[in-house]
Amino acid sequence: MRTIRGFLRPGWLLLAVVVVGFAVACFWVLAPWQLGKNSNTEHQNDLLRKAETTQPVAIAALYADGQPVKDSDWRKVLVTGTYLPDKQAVVRLRHVDEGSPAYEVLTPFAATDGTTYLVNRGFVKPVQGTALPPVPPPPAGEVTVEARIRAAEGTSPGREPVVDAGALQVYSIDPVVLGDTVDLPLAGGYLQLDEDQPGGLGAMNLPQLDSGPYLSYGLQWIAFGVMAPLGLGYFAWSEYKQRRAAKDGAPPKKPRERGRETRDALAASSTGGAGSDVRGGVIGSGPSADQDGGDKLSDRYGR
Repeated sequence: MRTIRGFLRPGWLLLAVVVVGFAVACFWVLAPWQLGKNSNTEHQNDLLRKAETTQPVAIAALYADGQPVKDSDWRKVLVTGTYLPDKQAVVRLRHVDEGSPAYEVLTPFAATDGTTYLVNRGFVKPVQGTALPPVPPPPAGEVTVEARIRAAEGTSPGREPVVDAGALQVYSIDPVVLGDTVDLPLAGGYLQLDEDQPGGLGAMNLPQLDSGPYLSYGLQWIAFGVMAPLGLGYFAWSEYKQRRAAKDGAPPKKPRERGRETRDALAASSTGGAGSDVRGGVIGSGPSADQDGGDKLSDRYGR
């Protein structure tokens, strides 16, 4: 019982708390976080695959109460209306073509059904440094465009729209914030144009169908959560065995002590042992007790 009570010391208790806390974090926080990202990525890949094999439909079929219906991301829609270039904005700090700086152009689009959608017409690249280049205007009059439904990005605190270089500039595609800025109610989400559509600029590339490393990361966190308690149990069992050995008897001898005892035993056996009656004596110690026999041999050979 005293051996077990030894594990109630502060050091062991603190180690147990840390290991249990780490295991809980692995199973309930870190692993679900990575596995959730993997599920979201797989879901987005499935939506993109479905959109690529589905024909465009009228936008009213995929919008309800001014919001995209569930799982409509990347779906192609047809919408007829008129661009509103006076309410236009650009998204700054974007990168395209493997890192080239660019601005994405957002232009509201008043549809014939009375709803105004935010259209991402594509990107323009700076000509000098990172300065905003001239933006080609959209076509005037009523047009029909084919676009993909995309989810809004949202706006982080402190990243509100600003006016710079004579243009309204935003940091993300957020129809609610942009609509409040230009005093124009916009539908949820936004529409992304292809380059060959009326008003289209530089085409935005579709994402790669890659699940990423999230699944392997999630499995690694699960493995860490299993190994941590097992490691604690191994060290606790080793400590317990050592304490039991110390309690039941002398602790195991060190290798150096065992080697010294072995050498002493070999030396004793080679000399017949301390205090033993050795007839021949010690090697090199002079004549032995059989000296008479030695004399007889000498006489036999003429000595």
